[in-house]
Amino acid sequence: MTALDLLLHPVRLRIVNALSHGTTLTTAELCSRLTGVSQATVYRHVGMLVNGGILEVDGERQVRGAVERRYRLREERARVGAEVGKEMSREDHRRAFGGAMAALIAEFNAYIGRKDANPFDDLVGYRQGTVWLTRGEIASLIREIGGALVAHMANPPATGRRPYLLSTIFFPLDDPATPARGPNKTTSRKRRGTA
Repeated sequence: MTALDLLLHPVRLRIVNALSHGTTLTTAELCSRLTGVSQATVYRHVGMLVNGGILEVDGERQVRGAVERRYRLREERARVGAEVGKEMSREDHRRAFGGAMAALIAEFNAYIGRKDANPFDDLVGYRQGTVWLTRGEIASLIREIGGALVAHMANPPATGRRPYLLSTIFFPLDDPATPARGPNKTTSRKRRGTA
């Protein structure tokens, strides 16, 4: 199974999210974080990620006669690079998007299901909007957003800090062969009462 195939599954994406930024967790700790996922499912997917080289054992200890392992994410292996993205089929993109959305919904449901969840105070946001951009403008916007995020990605855990899940999605809404239409000038003037 390729790294792409491993990362396309919503449970495995949630495991990757939980172990990002140097976090190490046991499978039992992962089970407590991944609400709605059975222990057997978490163990199976952790095993697949270890076998695929996405996770590695960070340490082991004996607990009541059993070996407890702590896992960490191999960040460099948990990314789909541009060369792989370029080779992905439309169906691969459909599966990747579906997996990402399923993981996002599961993470949101886990958050909103907590007794202490307070979306307003926690500054939870989900917005959609349309912007008209050329290929160069969207590339520039992606670089700007990336630059703003990089400034915060290295923040270590600290008092008062919480991990926030951030998802970005960009895709065009129309066929590039279809000419863009602005408002009809005659109609616009009539609506303003200046026909």
